[in-house]
Amino acid sequence: MLGELGDDRLTEIAGLLGTDTSGARETVAETLGVMAGDLTQRVDADDADGAEARQALAEVAEAEPPLEGVATFGGLGGLLSGGMMAGVLAKVSKPVAAAVSKRTGIPAATISRVIEMLIPVILAVLARRASGRAPGGRSAGAPSAGAPGAPGAAPAAGGGLGDLLGEILGGGKK
Repeated sequence: MLGELGDDRLTEIAGLLGTDTSGARETVAETLGVMAGDLTQRVDADDADGAEARQALAEVAEAEPPLEGVATFGGLGGLLSGGMMAGVLAKVSKPVAAAVSKRTGIPAATISRVIEMLIPVILAVLARRASGRAPGGRSAGAPSAGAPGAPGAAPAAGGGLGDLLGEILGGGKK
């Protein structure tokens, strides 16, 4: 995910946070780790939130491959084009911002702005990964076990999907 942000967006986040790019990377990694944990819990939940999260992932898997380059996304325009998954990410943003704020001491409103900048990138990476495409349009091979499969089928909850979310969003950092 950090590589997908690009230097310009990372510099913009650093300015927002009042730090250098190294500090921005640490905050982004922390935020993505918390977000991955929250999303995994939602996907694994046997309730309406879990069903919504699984459906959102299925929608991402069935979508057309995303436009290349995160510069095509931005602000609310990127959120509006993200469908159901954008809604799920927006729902987790407030509790994620509060958790990261508590851990880092950075105001929750600032973390919320960082999350707002990350959501379009997350959507692009999830869509590309779900469609089996690597950056640049190259095939990345078959999706991970537990990843969305047949069209119309909701992805199975559990380790495979949780691992995929952790790999994409957190890289194991929490």
